Amino acid sequence: MIAHLRGRLLTKSPNQAIVECAGVGYEVAISVTTFTSIPNEGSEIALHIYTRVAEDQLALFGFAELHEKRLFEKLLTITGIGPKLAITVLSGIAPERLVNAIRGSDHATLTKIPGIGKKTAERVVLELKDKLDDLAYPSATPQTTTTTHYGPAAEDALSALVNLGYPRPAAQKAIEGAIARHPESAADFESLFRAAMSSIR
Repeated sequence: MIAHLRGRLLTKSPNQAIVECAGVGYEVAISVTTFTSIPNEGSEIALHIYTRVAEDQLALFGFAELHEKRLFEKLLTITGIGPKLAITVLSGIAPERLVNAIRGSDHATLTKIPGIGKKTAERVVLELKDKLDDLAYPSATPQTTTTTHYGPAAEDALSALVNLGYPRPAAQKAIEGAIARHPESAADFESLFRAAMSSIR
């Protein structure tokens, strides 16, 4: 099985990357979190890989950080969550915030993630709450988005825009622009979300 790839990044999009290794281009499914952390096209890249073999199909899922791959693998142990949904989950929320939500039995946060309903959220908490010891996130660890220092409202607005299909970089820019124009909206999700939506269109 392929466990790691190192090569030249040919193309990238919020959900896919093509990595050239020794003349072969590997198509790899990635999360938005990994997309925002990998370099520009043409640069050298290294990805941790999860290989999925199903019938006659070989699918690769790539992660910039090993802890994200481990979290992905843990999500796959939940009934009803396959690789595609697991990648969607990791695109809808930062890994450290997901871990904290599971540990804190925060069903409200989990159900905001695309594809995660109330029952699935309950299963995730029940089955993973005590199995995340190897995924400890120190409180001083920087967040993966540039909006987290604005607080929970900005994180929720960013997640909502991404869930609606907007590219994460564009969503971040819209949120930061909204906060710059209306600093008072930084702590209010609804106001911030509406302001960001008006500028991202």
